[in-house]
Amino acid sequence: MRITRHRLVPTLHVKFIIAFALILISITHIHNVSAQSGAAVGHSHTVGLKSDGTVVAVGLNSDGQCDVSSWKKIVQVSAGGTHTVALKSDHTVLVTNSHDVSSWNHIVQITAGAKHTVGLKDDGTVVAVGSNTDGQCNVDSWKDMVHVSAGGNHTIGLESDHTVVVTNSHDVSSWDHIVQLAAGGLHTVGLKSDGTVVAVGSNEAGQCDVGSWRNIVRISAGWKTTVGLKSDGTVVAVGENSHGQLDVSSWRHIVRVSTSGTHTVGQKSDGTILAVGANADDQREVGSWTHIIDVSTGF
Repeated sequence: MRITRHRLVPTLHVKFIIAFALILISITHIHNVSAQSGAAVGHSHTVGLKSDGTVVAVGLNSDGQCDVSSWKKIVQVSAGGTHTVALKSDHTVLVTNSHDVSSWNHIVQITAGAKHTVGLKDDGTVVAVGSNTDGQCNVDSWKDMVHVSAGGNHTIGLESDHTVVVTNSHDVSSWDHIVQLAAGGLHTVGLKSDGTVVAVGSNEAGQCDVGSWRNIVRISAGWKTTVGLKSDGTVVAVGENSHGQLDVSSWRHIVRVSTSGTHTVGQKSDGTILAVGANADDQREVGSWTHIIDVSTGF
């Protein structure tokens, strides 16, 4: 019988190959998890507008999203994935990233998505810039809009007749009497004039389970969370609560809410801020803030 002899690969070489293979497997796994979760970069900063028109921000500043200390004469703020957008009193727009909004004017509302920026003009048309991988910036044909909201990878708009348009496949054709919208990571939420709430899209964490809500006056949607402000100043929330981001049942005297998906903030009637949820990047360090009139959490 003939015996075939194979030359053995040195032991260290084998160990290196195994280690390298494990690294590749880990990288592939991380990539797949990110893709499944919508590549949810951003949850990690909070922006506040003060009554004097200046802006404060805390949290992750990897892309300069918290570099807002020089901003003045601001009337609205919106925090995106790794950027922050502001509307000035002259109806122009500031942004911390490279989104080109220099030509925007006559803007009456702004909203920041995960990787895109949207502006509503005073004539009811809409402009958008940034990532358009899922058509989230395809808003050129929109008319008669009174409110817009940018989400993880989509944009929604409220028409003057209280019906809704959306850039993705979420079925909102039956929605009516809508007065406010909130675009989440992969879901869409609408507040009706009677104080009830409707939602469509991904419901893997129960973020669309809002059918029992009543007396709601304001809504906010994160990646897998939905938060509602009630007329009595209390707050309700559904969805993922892995970081305690939904632990808002004790809140009182709230006038505005915002949720990123991993943390939630509430603006009190006295201009101070409450915050719950993740704090790895100090995005909840808002205890010293005062005279706040608008607040937004990063996507």
